[in-house]
Amino acid sequence: MDASALPLLAPALPEIALAIGALGLVLIGAIMGDRATGLVNGLALGLIALATVLVLAAPADAPATFGGSFKLDAFARFMKVLAFIGAFAALALSFDYMRRENFARFEYAILVVLSTLGMALMISASDLIALYLGLELQSLALYVIAAIHRDDRRSTEAGLKYFVLGALSSGMLLYGASLVYGVTGAVGFADIAAAIGGGQASIALIFGIVFLLSGFAFKVSAVPFHMWTPDVYEGAPTPITAFFASATKVAGVAMFVRVVAEAFPTVTVEWRQIVVFVAIASMALGSFAAIGQRNIKRLMAYSSIGHMGYVLVGLAAGTPEGVTGVAIYVAIYVAMTLGAFACILSMRVGDRYVEQIDDLAGLSRTNPAMAFVLAMIMFSLAGIPPLAGFFAKFYVFYAAVNAGLAPLAVIGLVLSVIGAFYYLRIVKIIFFDEPKVEFAPMTFAAKTVLTIAGGFTILYVLYPAPLGVAASAAAQSLF
Repeated sequence: MDASALPLLAPALPEIALAIGALGLVLIGAIMGDRATGLVNGLALGLIALATVLVLAAPADAPATFGGSFKLDAFARFMKVLAFIGAFAALALSFDYMRRENFARFEYAILVVLSTLGMALMISASDLIALYLGLELQSLALYVIAAIHRDDRRSTEAGLKYFVLGALSSGMLLYGASLVYGVTGAVGFADIAAAIGGGQASIALIFGIVFLLSGFAFKVSAVPFHMWTPDVYEGAPTPITAFFASATKVAGVAMFVRVVAEAFPTVTVEWRQIVVFVAIASMALGSFAAIGQRNIKRLMAYSSIGHMGYVLVGLAAGTPEGVTGVAIYVAIYVAMTLGAFACILSMRVGDRYVEQIDDLAGLSRTNPAMAFVLAMIMFSLAGIPPLAGFFAKFYVFYAAVNAGLAPLAVIGLVLSVIGAFYYLRIVKIIFFDEPKVEFAPMTFAAKTVLTIAGGFTILYVLYPAPLGVAASAAAQSLF
């Protein structure tokens, strides 16, 4: 390789490391078979950790590379770190679960690495072709991951539903991209923005934006493209659900934000209408549909739909302040979600995992530490001060009000109060109901994830500045 090409590859070193590492893991697995599962799992964790270090160590002024289709700006760096943290934690939580459920396979960790590689490419993509390639790399791995427990009917069903609906959404996204290209004659985000200029958007361009954002809405499980979420969350093995609920959401939101901020900054009125509708519908469904749920994974699915609605409130503002709110919200959401799933994965009676909310009855008497942290996470998800979840909602609502979207903020606030019911019901069950079962001791991975995520959620109020500064820098890099 020409030495002069090395600096151009520097921004993509995390992706290169993941790609080469994944190929190496495939080779190890092919040679050693199922005996390689433990080794591959450990190396996969190491790869994701290495990619995180490479992202953090990359120069702040790294130029775009691969013909301008790949960039590592402050926004990409922020979102990649969050995605890698989600992937690392979800993978670490998987090992004990898969061993107990007797479906430990070396392919699983490789698929997580490949999916993480796709997420990283999505987050850094600065044209429609690179974006689609990253999206498909992520999605194809996720289809297999969702159905990896071949002996479980629910897992197979979850994988099939996700594949069919995911293929439909990819088609919609690709059709929207083709319409945008047909109107502007460009695929690069900056070139699209320049081609649109300050003029009025044509009907063809509006249709292209609608289809493009519809594909994005599916990837973040926003209404009305949420239909896969409850079934996939419930049917997939729990650690895989944690992966879907954390890392993939970060990549989907990053893709959503970058495209509208960089490609369509002059047609904000057109795409804002779509985002406002999707945000309100997602918040409403998340608030009402979760009330009657008895399976905690389905409840977390509807909770996720609702939280994506709150994220889109910040995006609807269309300002650096709004994107800052989105970045902070996503970071706090990842912490809360990982903490919640660390507890869900600890709902084990003997060698049997339970998923019913009523199984948490009396947890405060059988495991006071887990009960306290889980209750704090539920309060935070509900947006109750002074926990981190309150500040997440405050930032996006504040940005919406400053952008002249006060009615949207008020609707979000009302729906947040309604949605608090089902979180508080879990707290009531934990502290006031009689114990039904006693859970087995938590694994080391679950304790670690719960301690870090719970500590961040509870103590964020004491020192919020570092996250705020990083999120603000990330937002400014897009504008």
